[in-house]
Amino acid sequence: MDRKGNTRMNSCLEITYTRAYSQKVMTIGKRLDEAMKAAGIESQSALSRASGVPQPTINRILKNVGKKGPESQTLLPLAQACGVNFQWLLEGIGPMKSDPSAANLTALYPGARPVVAAGPDDPSRTKIRKVLDIRLSAGINGFGYELDPVDHGNWDVPTRWIEKNRLVPSQLLAIDVRGESMEPSLYEGDVVVIDTADTKMVSGLVYAINFEGEAIIKRLVRDGGQWYLHSDNPSPRHPRLLCRSGDCTVIGRVVRRETEQI
Repeated sequence: MDRKGNTRMNSCLEITYTRAYSQKVMTIGKRLDEAMKAAGIESQSALSRASGVPQPTINRILKNVGKKGPESQTLLPLAQACGVNFQWLLEGIGPMKSDPSAANLTALYPGARPVVAAGPDDPSRTKIRKVLDIRLSAGINGFGYELDPVDHGNWDVPTRWIEKNRLVPSQLLAIDVRGESMEPSLYEGDVVVIDTADTKMVSGLVYAINFEGEAIIKRLVRDGGQWYLHSDNPSPRHPRLLCRSGDCTVIGRVVRRETEQI
């Protein structure tokens, strides 16, 4: 076959692959729409609040906008919020309803766990993920984490508190406070709960921050048109830090503190 023949064949293969890939992405949008209807989620905004995925991203998935399909870390919270099987949403494989064991989720997204009551005799408590450390890359929005072996990767919080504050358990992380920079508000050894769905910067509130690739807990303060990371400890050893775009990314807001301090 001559060069022109090879060129025509490669072009045909590329067109065929592109059409097949586009059809797959479009199917994800259709399945997400079906999942929203089955879960009684009436709007993209409601799904955004339930999953923590930005509404514009949800809109792009539903309308099949963009050359690349949605990533697994984007589809996972959408599947959880709608109560459907992750593999079904991604590829249309398996049953629509999610498997309570979530084995398929943990295989594709290490650390993902189903949200269950603390025990059959104690529905007043709900388990969330307890992490030992948050793994980050400088300037990157995404993050991973290492489950806390001491607490077996779980931390119990009151179910009533979750419902009262309209929080999504799958979007919550619990982590130990380290150091003294946030005393007297937070002490070393305290456990704080982070809502990873709440990344809107509000002056005066406390957040988990990706600062130059390190996960730290600080109070965000707006001053003179700039954002600063503020330590509540007044010691000069803990000066406030300038929160510059690219070096400073919000992981989530601290929404609960559990302490043994009297």
